[in-house]
Amino acid sequence: MTLFTSRLGLLLLLACAAACGTPGRAARVPETWVDPHTGLAFRRIAPGTFTMGSPPDEPGRESQEREHTVRITRPYWLGTTEVTQRAWRTVTGSNPSWFKDRGEDHPIENVTWHEINAFIARLNAQTSGGGFRLPTEAEWEFACRAGTGVPYSAGSTLTPADANVARSPDSAAAGDGATMAAASFPPNAWGLHDMHGNVWEWTADEHCPYPTGEAADPVGACASPLKVIRGGSFYFGADSARCALRYTHRPQDRGFSLGFRLARD
Repeated sequence: MTLFTSRLGLLLLLACAAACGTPGRAARVPETWVDPHTGLAFRRIAPGTFTMGSPPDEPGRESQEREHTVRITRPYWLGTTEVTQRAWRTVTGSNPSWFKDRGEDHPIENVTWHEINAFIARLNAQTSGGGFRLPTEAEWEFACRAGTGVPYSAGSTLTPADANVARSPDSAAAGDGATMAAASFPPNAWGLHDMHGNVWEWTADEHCPYPTGEAADPVGACASPLKVIRGGSFYFGADSARCALRYTHRPQDRGFSLGFRLARD
């Protein structure tokens, strides 16, 4: 056997071990997965530790954004985009969106937190394996930051050239005062689109004060009547789209800029 063929054989063996798995070891989990029922794509978010909240000198910072260390101890899947009108119709047979005339590749909006959880229950019943849910507030911010520590995943500023956000409260943005098709802008470093702008995204959490110390996989549960939404929207300026910004709505509220993205265990 020549040196070339022996090296080629070793490379093939290593490639097979990485892609196919080896006896006694689990195969490598792919980074992207597409739900065959809805067509929604998901990225695998690996466990990690990050600083949740914002530093005192961050422009637009609110006192509730107290910095604290959060450990995400388990991997999870997160939608690469918001749930689209097409995916919502596939599961429910309806489309309650305010902007339904703009096309089914636009995000679903005008849905309440309660309606979203009913949608998730139906989706889990319709798909093999299930496991779909809303992300926690910590999971959402961890994914928004994508390993960075700056206000926005791409840097210290955000403009309508970077995301579908309003230029000012009185002027339209890239979407002309409406939603844009999901993934109209480039993704962050972890392959996630529209973590800033387009539509606000409901999370699983109640609006609770942050813990005073380090937390592992925190979930907001404090009997608050409000749920946390994240990410800003086409109707709000860039300051509302910071990774650390927390905003709220009652779970029964609906609006033309209220949408969501799915997580999956």
